[in-house]
Amino acid sequence: MRPKHEPEQITDLSRLKAFTVPLRMQLYRLLYAAGTATASQLAEHVHETPSLVSYHLRKLAEHGFVTQASGKGTDGRERWWQVASEEGWGFRDSDFTESPEGAAAVGALTRSILDTRTAQYRTYLDQTAAWGKAWTDAAFSSEWMFDLTPAELTEMSDELEAVARHWRESGKAAKAAGDTEDREHVSAHFYGFPFRP
Repeated sequence: MRPKHEPEQITDLSRLKAFTVPLRMQLYRLLYAAGTATASQLAEHVHETPSLVSYHLRKLAEHGFVTQASGKGTDGRERWWQVASEEGWGFRDSDFTESPEGAAAVGALTRSILDTRTAQYRTYLDQTAAWGKAWTDAAFSSEWMFDLTPAELTEMSDELEAVARHWRESGKAAKAAGDTEDREHVSAHFYGFPFRP
């Protein structure tokens, strides 16, 4: 059993490959942000048919990433979905890259994740004026350069994850207590990788 508040580590290639379909990544992210939703609701956001969205949700459910939300439907035909774990999931490249198929899946998935995050940030940049001064002053983008060892980079990653977890839990608690004024979904992207100039 993994420690509390730790994302599930994916080690099975078939589960990892479930996310190489970009629409599935998009649906998972939308469902994570919404908490619960129906295929029809998600279809409106991704401009696809409810039947196609339902198919991909079932595929994500087969791999344990989403599950049906109990007690939400008003009739037997309406299926509500939710992510299987609020802690999310992760993977280590080294668990897959020793085989050509695994390396290809990791490459496709990580590029898809980057494309999704970049598109999300570009959408924000295109809509900056609509967010107003308080949000645009609070938003940030920065790059830092360090000279680290792999162990130090791992330690920094763990510290950043703890900070992000603190703010996620703080926001959830405030929302549960009814503090919803000026509260929006916020996405923070952190990357740490080696490079040679």
